[in-house]
Amino acid sequence: MSPKGLLIDWGGVLTSDVFASFDHWCEREGRAAGSVATMFAEEPGRGLLFDLECGRIGIGEFETSLGVVLDTEPTGLADALFAGMTTQDPRMADAVSALHAAGVRTGLLSNSWGMHHYDRTRWAEMFDVLVLSAEHGVRKPDRAIYEAAVDAIGLLGDQLVFVDDIGGNLKPARELGMLTYRHTSVEDTVAFLGEQFGVAL
Repeated sequence: MSPKGLLIDWGGVLTSDVFASFDHWCEREGRAAGSVATMFAEEPGRGLLFDLECGRIGIGEFETSLGVVLDTEPTGLADALFAGMTTQDPRMADAVSALHAAGVRTGLLSNSWGMHHYDRTRWAEMFDVLVLSAEHGVRKPDRAIYEAAVDAIGLLGDQLVFVDDIGGNLKPARELGMLTYRHTSVEDTVAFLGEQFGVAL
């Protein structure tokens, strides 16, 4: 039996690679590639990221503190880090829109840096529900945000497909019964979704 719903990540799935955008910033600033990603994997950067994505601090406080960690001008720092990220190949948005139009329940499940970092142009045609970490006070891969997404979309876990580009974010979804897929290319993901839902994409 075909699944009835899709939960899908934003950054790195419906956009270009987030970490590549961080590296664009590093290149512009004359810093080593991967240094921002490494900073977010360690304290205090890791704590700042988690606090922002869980809505415990706002973007202004985040930028001020992150500017100290990176020893750089804080104003507009979040926008600068995302400046190299572009909306993904439109075939991804087209695929989600086509599934939505075909009656598949669709939801965005994203760790959020604030709403202004999303291009929401097509959201009305793409998503039935939005589950953003800052609005729920919890972030992927905490199981609680997946449970919130299941509740919001109104289906059982085993009726859902979840797509993310980070492997560690897939495990909690599988534990809730979802069929998971790690996004690595537009072509492969679109083909997978078309096959699973039986919709020509």
